[in-house]
Amino acid sequence: MCNTFEEHFFSTIMSEAYTPSQAAEMRRIFELQHKHQWVVARTGPRERIAKLQRLHDTVLKYRDEISAAIHADFNKSEMETVLSEIGPVTTELRHAMRHLRSWMTPKRVDTPLFLVGTWSKIIYEPKGVCLIISPWNFPFNLTLAPLVSAVAAGNCAILKPSEFTPHSSAVIKKIVTECFPPEEVYLFEGDASVSQELLKLPFNHIFFTGSPGVGKVVMKAAAEHLSSVTLELGGKSPVIVDATTDLDHAAAKTVWLKCMNAGQICIATDYVLVEESVYEAFTEKLVEKVKKFYGDTPEARRQTPDYCRMVSPKHHARVMNLLNDAVQRGARVRIGGNDTPEDRYIDPTVLTDVPDDSLIWEEEIFGPVLPVRPYKTLDEAVAFINARPRPLSLYIFSSSSRNVDRIHAATRAGGGAVNDCGLHFYQTNLPFGGINNSGTGQCHGEAGFLDFSNNRGVTWQNRIFPHTNLFVPPYKSKLAKWLGEGVVRWF
Repeated sequence: MCNTFEEHFFSTIMSEAYTPSQAAEMRRIFELQHKHQWVVARTGPRERIAKLQRLHDTVLKYRDEISAAIHADFNKSEMETVLSEIGPVTTELRHAMRHLRSWMTPKRVDTPLFLVGTWSKIIYEPKGVCLIISPWNFPFNLTLAPLVSAVAAGNCAILKPSEFTPHSSAVIKKIVTECFPPEEVYLFEGDASVSQELLKLPFNHIFFTGSPGVGKVVMKAAAEHLSSVTLELGGKSPVIVDATTDLDHAAAKTVWLKCMNAGQICIATDYVLVEESVYEAFTEKLVEKVKKFYGDTPEARRQTPDYCRMVSPKHHARVMNLLNDAVQRGARVRIGGNDTPEDRYIDPTVLTDVPDDSLIWEEEIFGPVLPVRPYKTLDEAVAFINARPRPLSLYIFSSSSRNVDRIHAATRAGGGAVNDCGLHFYQTNLPFGGINNSGTGQCHGEAGFLDFSNNRGVTWQNRIFPHTNLFVPPYKSKLAKWLGEGVVRWF
């Protein structure tokens, strides 16, 4: 996410815009959930599946209102809302309902030889009361998808969506209120000061989606209570295109993800590294795809219903500052570069010849501006990526499995895709999350269930064969010495 949001977060924290009565209400709801967590924890798969089914049905009931709200916040088309907001949530819900019984079943583990006569299990228990702080870029998806995991794991939850998308937050609140009593799930609206006040409470787990800068604030607050955290952050997710790939396909997928939600996506294609021999051809393909998808002219692209807007004037200004800085330093605009501030529009833009000292190489762009850079060798491309913080996603377009393996072995990223962009986000059987600067912990499917669960390991001793008594003092028995030596050497 963007630095403007970080500045807003910190400045609002200092202003403490919430009132004492609002703070008291937060504490009241937290105490309700704190007391009620044990009731929720005792629910079995049938009760939890029923809750998820109710949420699923309510989402579909308000489908039109969700689309209208997101259109009001972003001018986003109904189809893109289905693909990026409603669809991922309903898919997550159906996946959880299908697999929850299996996830909740305690897992037997193997018994080492020196513990023969015992048996052990991993028991999956809820963490308790959870806080979910969600961002503005996908307000519906990134609020309710973590909630699915929290409910599946048997937790209570307090939600805090972004104030930048008030229409979306209002619909989410309506859905949550209809599906859950406040002692199980509750949503607080408001600015970043509300998040700050909530972070003072001793939650058992905090799930935050946002920028690395604010993620550090959340992690520090969690440390005060030793709360566990899941941080879904962001970063500059690169694309590597080598000479063996289908350039038309690679360009189409790169432009699609860069322009979805006007580039306001944590897994967006932030920049492209292209093998030198196909650099010009690929750049021309990018220009071609922008025109094909959204229109031949800036006006046509501004009028298309398939392309949305920046969320606020501040976010529009931040991305334009990155673009203008690059151009002033000598970058070449291959397509785009235009904007209309009054409706927060930025033309899909492809940049080449971007100088190394441009700000656009340092900050996550989080907008529809795509820098393209040539490389001579894979080692050069890898070095460029590794000189920056570890990204949330890394995309590779190549027909060479050897090249793909080399890149995966030489880089680190939270996830990614080969010969596609963003597809891994939709794969509910894969864990989704970052690494270091791009996050910690994982979500989606079973990974999300596990992140909201405490994996309690328990060993049972068979009373008929209490051989572990041999290990208690005094250590005189030859058999005890032999067993002890065996633990060290053989078992």
